[in-house]
Amino acid sequence: MATVLIVEDQTQILALAQSLLEEEGYKTLSAATADGALAILAGAEVVDILLVDIILSGDMQAGIDLAKHAVEMKPDLRVVYSTALTLTDHTKGLLLPGSVVLEKPYTVDQLITSLSKPHGGESD
Repeated sequence: MATVLIVEDQTQILALAQSLLEEEGYKTLSAATADGALAILAGAEVVDILLVDIILSGDMQAGIDLAKHAVEMKPDLRVVYSTALTLTDHTKGLLLPGSVVLEKPYTVDQLITSLSKPHGGESD
């Protein structure tokens, strides 16, 4: 099963996502900040999917910037953005091609479906 790096600054959401994914058989790694996520990605760990909140620590674009850096480091990385906000056309234009958007609050089924979408599929 794939390894998912979850980047979420809200502790309860991070813990819940990690627990749900591990119950489904995924290996998970986690970080609360973009710097923490980049340190994990720079390490020897294999990461298949980046599940990243668009807004981290109040920065409206931190997750988007992190995803761009992450894919530069690991070009085969699949990206799933999560957000509680309705995305504007401008924000959608900043997302990586082939990424997926998972709207909060999400169900277990929505989470699993978003992670299993093929790399390069259309973003929602």
